[in-house]
Amino acid sequence: MILYSSSTINATTTTTQQRFKEAPKFYNSPNCPAIQQSDKCSDDAVHVAMTLDATYLRGSMAAILSVLQHSSCPENILFHFVTAASSSTSFLNTTLSSSFPYLKFQIYPFHDAAVAGLISTSIRSALDCPLNYARNYLANLLPSCVRRIVYLDSDLVLVDDISKLAATPLPNDAVLAAPEYCNANFSAYFTPSFWSNPSLSLTFASRRPCYFNTGVMVIDLERWRAGDYTTKIEEWMELQKRMRIYELGSLPPFLLVFAGNIGPVDHRWNQHGLGGDNFRGLCRDLHPGPVSLLHWSGKGKPWARLDANRPCPLDALWTPYDLLQTPFALEA
Repeated sequence: MILYSSSTINATTTTTQQRFKEAPKFYNSPNCPAIQQSDKCSDDAVHVAMTLDATYLRGSMAAILSVLQHSSCPENILFHFVTAASSSTSFLNTTLSSSFPYLKFQIYPFHDAAVAGLISTSIRSALDCPLNYARNYLANLLPSCVRRIVYLDSDLVLVDDISKLAATPLPNDAVLAAPEYCNANFSAYFTPSFWSNPSLSLTFASRRPCYFNTGVMVIDLERWRAGDYTTKIEEWMELQKRMRIYELGSLPPFLLVFAGNIGPVDHRWNQHGLGGDNFRGLCRDLHPGPVSLLHWSGKGKPWARLDANRPCPLDALWTPYDLLQTPFALEA
């Protein structure tokens, strides 16, 4: 196991109440290249980045299990977890190591101060958490030798081999790839003040912008660093503090910088919106077409609805990956 941690901080009440079962070990197929445990920079590895915190830990554990279970080369997946510097890193280390004894991972502390002064209130308080903006800083947090990553939110499960997603071509100068949804009302993601100001709305004049969900992205970190895209995102966030140009958390700055210039990904890799809208979190059906990844974006999370005994029909697809050890679980 690759393990690098920051200083130990006392566990919170929330984390000490969570116990997780040990997941089965999944092995590489015979044609997988050999990856040494200490090789955190290997181009033969699939690098996966996720945020990690107590609130969404149960979802993160399910997501990790789903990635490993459906991978043709599970031992060649290197996880990069970003967590708040103030969180209980020791608890997260122990939890991951206990449930996934052979997992190759590294934990990176993210200091809230890096982004706290740039965050504006949004339509849902959960979207205002500084860790929700950590994806903006992956190129700075991860080792410079890591050239490409798959970024995943914590409220999803894969039912297909992640190496297929990781191999997505990034044409021309595209920095990231994600499924696009050009039928969505793109203008709704920005305020009338934005669209009425020609110097702002002309941002999209030379491109055909479409909505994409930032919970599933393939990112070329080399191109990101070369183009200093973290600064470009921060500039839009600074403008948002001065004049309200959007309402929805960390998504709009990504749209402002990248929409209309990203690599295409089949919609099967982000069947998103299963958590419903941002206000009520009502049940939703799958979009038409094949499924490789199920994403409970929106207010409703499957573990919360299951605990409340009010699950949506599709939450049954998340349940097999739930590693939570319940008090009444019987030993086999």
